Amino acid sequence: MSFITQEFTERCGPTSRTCIWSVAGGGIEITDSVTSGFADIAINTPVKLLQNALTGSRLWSSRAPAPYLRGLATIPQNDRLILALDPSLGCKTFEDIRTRKPRLKIILGPDRESPIGFASHRYLEAHGVSVDEIRSWGGEVVFANRPEECLVPCQDPKLGFNAVINEALMTDWWAKLIDGPRGFIPMPAEPAALVTIEKTTGLPGSTIPAGYWKSLKEEIPALEFVDFILMCRDDLPEDVAYLITWILVTKKAKIEANYHGFPGDRAPISWPMDPRKMAKTVYPLHPGAERFYRENGYL
Repeated sequence: MSFITQEFTERCGPTSRTCIWSVAGGGIEITDSVTSGFADIAINTPVKLLQNALTGSRLWSSRAPAPYLRGLATIPQNDRLILALDPSLGCKTFEDIRTRKPRLKIILGPDRESPIGFASHRYLEAHGVSVDEIRSWGGEVVFANRPEECLVPCQDPKLGFNAVINEALMTDWWAKLIDGPRGFIPMPAEPAALVTIEKTTGLPGSTIPAGYWKSLKEEIPALEFVDFILMCRDDLPEDVAYLITWILVTKKAKIEANYHGFPGDRAPISWPMDPRKMAKTVYPLHPGAERFYRENGYL
């Protein structure tokens, strides 16, 4: 976001300034900031869950529909959400978990406060391993918002965590947990559960290919958790929307350069960024963004 605001300000009047606001929680406030009119633009993930803000459904069922949300661009990210367990528990599948009823100390996002937390809870419920079930087995449930707040503590055995569910698979946080000394085992998602999760979240099933981590020898099913949307309201001035979209597309090489150390489909932002795919957003395109894409042959 700082890249966008800097490039934007450089092309505005000499006294122009922008401000970037951080959020304290798990991410649902990002969309709230735009729907309320507090923020002009924001970025959030995953897009197939975020589209429910338009209708006030699923994660947004406690909020009014926001049909005035608009998209400026889809920013690509190829991600998944999974559950992983300490190998000492002796579980390699969800059936093992349901049968053994291990005493888990799990860390995950709080329900209904973030896209990650909401998806994580629906994922566990669909597999018959809800937080209530975990507690009934004598387990402990700890909540944290961001991926690193969940994944980094699991790397320290002294903290006692033996289970975690999250996304951000391309990060070292996951690599160290799966291929490092703790050797956590990712649980393959069950096909029937993935069907249920798509109904409750809008997120479809996907897979993690063999070799994604050194210890992952076979492809496993997981939950798709892809792409960011750069969003705004329909009352954002058209010239502002046009300029922001122009920046994202014409200066995208500057964004991509930050991720050339990653394989293109395993970067925090996938590269190369394709303007034709960027123009396909789960919210209706803002007229200013649409005009840019059409003028340049991307629509």
